[in-house]
Amino acid sequence: MTSKELVAKIKELDINISSHMSSLEKEEAEMIKELIEEERDLKKSKRNNKKIDKNERKPKKQIEMDKKETKSKDKRSGKKQEVKTIEIEDNITVRELADKIDINPTELITKLIGFGIMASINESIDYDTAAIVAEEYGVKVVRSETQESEEEFNFDYEDDPKDLKPRAPIVTVMGHVDHGKTSLLDSIRKTSVTKQEAGGITQHIGASIVNVGDKKIIFLDTPGHEAFTSMRARGTQVTDIAVLVVAADDGVMPQTIEAINHAKAANVPIIVAINKMDKPEANPDRVKQELVEHGLVPEDWGGDTITVPVSALKGQGIDELLEMILLVAEIQELKANPDRPAVGTVIEAQLDKGKGPMATVIIEKGTLHVGDIVVCGSTHGRVRAMFDDKGKNVKKAGPSIPVAILGLSEVPESGDKLYAVEDEKIAKSYAEKKKEKMREEHLKATQKVSLDDLFERIQQGEMKELNIIIKADTRGTIDALRKSLEKFESEEVRVHIIHEGVGGITESDVLLASASNAIIIGFNVRPTLSAQNMAKNEKVDIRTYRVIYEALEDIEAAIKGMLEPKLVEETIGRAEVRATFRVPNVGTVAGIYVQQGKITRNSIIRLLRNDVVVYEGKVSSLKRFKDDVREIATGYEGGLGLENFNDIKEGDILEAYIIKEVE
Repeated sequence: MTSKELVAKIKELDINISSHMSSLEKEEAEMIKELIEEERDLKKSKRNNKKIDKNERKPKKQIEMDKKETKSKDKRSGKKQEVKTIEIEDNITVRELADKIDINPTELITKLIGFGIMASINESIDYDTAAIVAEEYGVKVVRSETQESEEEFNFDYEDDPKDLKPRAPIVTVMGHVDHGKTSLLDSIRKTSVTKQEAGGITQHIGASIVNVGDKKIIFLDTPGHEAFTSMRARGTQVTDIAVLVVAADDGVMPQTIEAINHAKAANVPIIVAINKMDKPEANPDRVKQELVEHGLVPEDWGGDTITVPVSALKGQGIDELLEMILLVAEIQELKANPDRPAVGTVIEAQLDKGKGPMATVIIEKGTLHVGDIVVCGSTHGRVRAMFDDKGKNVKKAGPSIPVAILGLSEVPESGDKLYAVEDEKIAKSYAEKKKEKMREEHLKATQKVSLDDLFERIQQGEMKELNIIIKADTRGTIDALRKSLEKFESEEVRVHIIHEGVGGITESDVLLASASNAIIIGFNVRPTLSAQNMAKNEKVDIRTYRVIYEALEDIEAAIKGMLEPKLVEETIGRAEVRATFRVPNVGTVAGIYVQQGKITRNSIIRLLRNDVVVYEGKVSSLKRFKDDVREIATGYEGGLGLENFNDIKEGDILEAYIIKEVE
């Protein structure tokens, strides 16, 4: 109906309007709508009556003859009354569905609005909705059979034995805390890692290549504390040989037994390195006796377990250990095909501020090149750059070689498989299906526990839940923390991890914790200033740690109701680094602006970059202009030097805190 016709119709109803721009009362508009609809219904019924009249005019015999004639015509022409069938997957965009049904997308959008679904032309609708809408147009919808992404995208396949070539062994070093795993690796690699690690404990899986003559050995450095069970288990999945480090003066300990069980479960041959042989109290026979009790019989005792006495500190027995690793590798006949698309496993992944998502991958088969299109779990991308274990740029990586790669769309999960694929379209499709699958699994998991029935259960006293949010600097640490925390269950309290993520603690984490009555655990990360203020207002407990077993001890004590904090950390100020200056014989001095509180000479400073803790230590100098001062208050600028640390950059945040004693 045109606006002119509508104006005429309104005037017929004695409603005063001057033009099509005039406004109407709501009641008047409703009345006009009803009248127009009634008129339309009348017209429709008249048309139908006319059709009926035509048929009625014909004798019954004639109608039957017509029907028979049309049927016989259909039979002669071989035509059948077929219903159009279309295939769609779990989701389809409105545009694609309109094309398949062969209608205008606008018409389809109108139909969806009629069903109460507001969807634009490029938005996706699910299978059930698409089926109902298509039925309205006389089209039958069937689910596409290409659903199983693993089967559909068969990236991995068996290689021809003729194409297989020898590859380097991948070795995992396992053992108890302080038995000298990292020191042994240092001795092998002639590098020093322990000094950089908090509490002398290796925090992340690293992989390095060691050359022995013309052969290579790849070492995975798996963290040694029992809390890193999941990391250790994951490390063993790509491992060919496990080196079990046992201190000659300490013997077999809980983590040693755990490491033995992991290696046995993965069917990995074990070489025992009896370390600290330089100590006067070293007793290798006692160690061997304890190993026998756990099913590892040494070769010199008539068994098949190779034992090598070593001293990581003095460098004794290292060459013999490497020879034994190569001997065991030779017996295993480790081979892979380097001339095929690469297949690898992610052993660590993190988000770098400058470089973006970064993943450490061990190549299992094939060769990965810079520029290759890869899929990795629910992420995909093109390899922009690759770095070896020494941080140098490399163009390609063959079987057994560990490389850090850049170019993925997101941070992958540790343990995800990486596949090199031919087409970016395939990579994107695989990643999207994987993401959808993960989302569905996550939804299923979250539906089991809602905040409402959780509260009811606590009220009824059936079960108390300790809700925890984990934020850490890498994905591997999160996995380890989650596995360890899930172990802590008592009859009264159950640990429930409601969220986990890589990066600093943000406002959204605090909001979630507040809504879910959860505590936040940060490992090697800190809350942003706004998140800290929100946590104070919402009374959310944020606990940050740098050594993992401290976090576990605190939570275990809290669950058992034994937590008695004596020393409490109190943040007294926060400052931003505005500039840096090199001072001869002193080092780097930061030009700072105090944003909150005050920075004092005797406070401990935590240096944050991207909300991740880079350094923790004391103030070496604090100045205003040229004068030494005891403190700098909010809104003032000054110069600050840190003890034994010069890697200060513009934009870094300095957090000052003191340790207070609480009675």
